Amino acid sequence: MLIGQIYAPHQIRLIAAEPPRLGDPPPPAGEHQIIFQPELGCLCGSDLLHFEGGYPEYAPVPGQSLHEIIGRVAASSGGRFQPGDRVLCVPVNHCGLAQQFLVSERRAVPLDPRVPDDQAVLAQPLGTVIHALKKIPHLIDQDVVVVGQGPMGLLFSAVLRNLGVRQVIAVDRLAARLEVGQRMGATSVVDNSREDPLEAVRRLTSGRLADLVVEAVGHREHTLNLCAELCRPGGRVLSFGVPPEQIDGLNWRTIFTKNLAIQTSVAPDFERDFPLALRWLAERRLDVRPLVTHRLPLVDIQRAFDLFHGRLDGAVKVFVEFPEYRP
Repeated sequence: MLIGQIYAPHQIRLIAAEPPRLGDPPPPAGEHQIIFQPELGCLCGSDLLHFEGGYPEYAPVPGQSLHEIIGRVAASSGGRFQPGDRVLCVPVNHCGLAQQFLVSERRAVPLDPRVPDDQAVLAQPLGTVIHALKKIPHLIDQDVVVVGQGPMGLLFSAVLRNLGVRQVIAVDRLAARLEVGQRMGATSVVDNSREDPLEAVRRLTSGRLADLVVEAVGHREHTLNLCAELCRPGGRVLSFGVPPEQIDGLNWRTIFTKNLAIQTSVAPDFERDFPLALRWLAERRLDVRPLVTHRLPLVDIQRAFDLFHGRLDGAVKVFVEFPEYRP
């Protein structure tokens, strides 16, 4: 079988590997395994931590990096799934860039046949947004700023609009992303390459600033200082973007003097969050189709990463079709 290998910064290829076997390695006591066969996946900003290089804690290993995937169960050691069942599956440590991989059956969720395949893949990132916003005490009538309109920020804009906030103010440096943000639910957009975001948010909130600011950038370009500036005294910052191990230059004094609450979020629930995301999509509670911009075969994995990393050709979500995919 083929498996992905990031062999240098910004360089990825497919190499041959032995197929996985049930029980090798054995699961923890009381758990069962499946061999999962990916069919359709899409790249996420957190996959770029492995692709870019320069992060010792994200040094790539074969199989990285892909974790938003649907496909079929090829084999199972338990009774929850049968061979041929279609599931959403989240591999451990993003090691899903392979034609098959071994994983706990607890990390798989049955697909809803009402959901188109590309939208079903997006149930994974949508589930992480649901998980994060469940931690916020209340949202109705709140003024919310979402900093970053990459795929995750766009999903936050869509979900927040559905949960009854007063306004969703989307902030980004790319005009194309802001245009998609308006289609996904943002009530106002701020291009912070052209205008001061603090002055814009003041204007849009009649000087009050935001009740909640979502940091959806993370990575080397984390924007926690900006988020703290945009938040009203006593407000809340949701730190969602994957941060570096150490954040240099963080203005903790602003966070302290404004009495801000910092909420983090990671590791959604496989029994609640991902199934709820699939249900929302099946019931058409929100439209994620604007995120679907590119689809490439597995053999073009380098091109897929280049498109996504460079935000080329209007790329928002870049999908990868495995040879086993039969639409």
